[in-house]
Amino acid sequence: MAKKTKNKYSADQFGTTETVEKKTFYFGNKNFKLMLIGLGLILLGFVLMMGADANTTPDGKLDPNYWNEDIFSFRRIRLAPLLVIAGFVVQVVAILKRNKD
Repeated sequence: MAKKTKNKYSADQFGTTETVEKKTFYFGNKNFKLMLIGLGLILLGFVLMMGADANTTPDGKLDPNYWNEDIFSFRRIRLAPLLVIAGFVVQVVAILKRNKD
């Protein structure tokens, strides 16, 4: 029978080594701030789109013979959709931004 020899380079003599895994979340503080900014832009865009519809008179009554030109205002046609799209772009950037921590 072969004699068992103890390996002199065994890890048993150095004790156990414990590796502590750092449990990190993918999103950091900057990600959440960007997400809130994007959500704010989206909500602001939708609020700016609101208003009286095409057949509402200035005193707030619905009249089928009245045409309200405010539905074609710069605020509703250009500014509000631009803010909504910018908010979605900021959301995508916030999700894809890597946390450096």
